[in-house]
Amino acid sequence: MSNAQVDAAAPRPREQWTGQVGFILSAIGSAVGLGNIWRFPGVAYENGGGAFIIPYLIALITAGIPILFLDYAIGHRFRGSAPMAFRRLGGKWLENLGWFQVMICFVIGLYYTVVIAWALSFFVFSFDLRWGDDPAAFLTGDYLQVADPGISFEFVPGVLIPLAIVWIATIAVLAAGVAKGLQRVNVIFLPLLVVAFLILVVRALFLDGAAEGLNALFTPNWQALGDPDVWIAAYSQIFFSLSIAFGIMITYASYRNRKANLTTPGLVVAFANSSFEILAGIGVFATLGFFAFQQGVAIEELEGLTGVGLSFVTFPAIVSQMPGGPIFGALFFGSLTMAGFTSLISVMQVVSAGFQEKFGLTVRQAAIRVGGVAAIISIVLFSTTTGLLALDVADQWANNIGIVASAVLTSVLVLWVLRRGPELRTHLNALSTFKVGRIWLVLTSVLAPIVLGYMLISRIVTLSVEGYGGLPGWYLVAIGWGAIIAILLGTFVLSALRWRQDPERFAPWPSYPPGGTAATTGRNASDGGAS
Repeated sequence: MSNAQVDAAAPRPREQWTGQVGFILSAIGSAVGLGNIWRFPGVAYENGGGAFIIPYLIALITAGIPILFLDYAIGHRFRGSAPMAFRRLGGKWLENLGWFQVMICFVIGLYYTVVIAWALSFFVFSFDLRWGDDPAAFLTGDYLQVADPGISFEFVPGVLIPLAIVWIATIAVLAAGVAKGLQRVNVIFLPLLVVAFLILVVRALFLDGAAEGLNALFTPNWQALGDPDVWIAAYSQIFFSLSIAFGIMITYASYRNRKANLTTPGLVVAFANSSFEILAGIGVFATLGFFAFQQGVAIEELEGLTGVGLSFVTFPAIVSQMPGGPIFGALFFGSLTMAGFTSLISVMQVVSAGFQEKFGLTVRQAAIRVGGVAAIISIVLFSTTTGLLALDVADQWANNIGIVASAVLTSVLVLWVLRRGPELRTHLNALSTFKVGRIWLVLTSVLAPIVLGYMLISRIVTLSVEGYGGLPGWYLVAIGWGAIIAILLGTFVLSALRWRQDPERFAPWPSYPPGGTAATTGRNASDGGAS
């Protein structure tokens, strides 16, 4: 395709949320995911209990919210998915960062879908308590049929079928578009999730031993505040739970109208996400208190307090022992399914939007083509007898290396190399009721890269030296480092391909410096692709 053909390609009108409420609910739906339910309670318990709330809130205010605002500013000012927004912000070389974020989302989407499929299966299993008296053996044996580390093509029908259902639902939502797809699902699912989880929490609070569980979670260990690892855990939890720094909030903010308030909704999203995490902690530990009471042991003697073990082993065991267990189990796994699905569609929207804009695809074309390819890879890799191990390893590398590296690069390249911080701060303040001061620039350009850089380096060293989970080195290289290599290859290949329309045929609005005239190559500066 010639340059003339590229320049002549007329951009499609940009999709938009129907209003501020739709955006806020969708952003909260993205932030509230599996990690809120199965990760936060255990992390808080292991890092000082009630005392952990202090570094947690400090991390929220000094890193979580500032980086969330940074994502909003980039996406809203430059009106595009991550690749287009970074291309418009810094030129062709910075487009690589956008595709890096797209590829992270693509890899995460492959395995995140599988956990939702498990939750959907266990929602059904709850009604007849199919896991029996030994949920651990049921999970790894009867249900997942876990094999030794390796690459297996022995498919597990009990996983493959719900996984295919989740992918079909995901593609359908993406194909319906931003307003009729993503927003509508979040408007329905998020209130249902909150109501279902509130019912679950209220029920848990009246179980025998609930008070002991809450005491275990919230009793402060003030000595833990002197441990740097506790602070790193707090920043890590905030960072991963807010859906920041890997393209989601950049993409979501780009669908807001030109004069939309940015910072106030951002505060609502951040504190709503944290509120749900604390609610999840109350529900989970009240339930664990009941389990410890039934077992005649202390909370600290229980196993499986986070992740897959908490959700698919410990909770089924609890459900089997409690009055009205099937209803409690259905509420828990229904909540897990809804929380996971609203986060999944936000992850895959980053990928879909990037391909729409680069290759001139319609919303439906991108959803079907990108979603179809992702579904095939996901089913081949994760619905087999080695799916659990592959998921665990891929998650460690994609989250702890991919996303953290993306955040560090964004901060350093945008704020230090290109020095666009003052422009982005001005953009936020020109449109928002809650103004950000120079401290915002300090937090995003100094504190964030220092804390996240330390997290990144320490995790790389740990994974390289100590390995992970006692798994063979060749397996970690193939799946873990292989995921990072795949992300990088995809980044460079997609960046090198030609755009269907010229991404730089654009002028940001409002102009910067204020009162200046933004240069444009054929588009009205006040429009900038927002129509």
